[in-house]
Amino acid sequence: MDQSLKRHLTRRETWLRGLFIILFAVIYGIAEVVLWAVVLFQFLATLFTGERNPRLLRFGAQLCAFLYQVLMFVTFNRDRRPWPFDPWPGADSPALPGAREP
Repeated sequence: MDQSLKRHLTRRETWLRGLFIILFAVIYGIAEVVLWAVVLFQFLATLFTGERNPRLLRFGAQLCAFLYQVLMFVTFNRDRRPWPFDPWPGADSPALPGAREP
């Protein structure tokens, strides 16, 4: 076996990242269900009150930012692990492109 291939296959960092990719795939699935619950509640709130719920808007934006961070991590476009290893995206997080203000 080629030495460089052997070195690549035995890199601890790569295997550790693979473990975190599996972990974040599970977290992503759970967060996706929560996102759809937010969508449903926001739709119902708008339907019955005629207004968007500002707390749901804020949480929805934070959840979208978190999901974006997860996708960036698992596709190797980001090296920092998302929440719970990094702070939860807050109100001071940069807005996602196309995000609407309440």
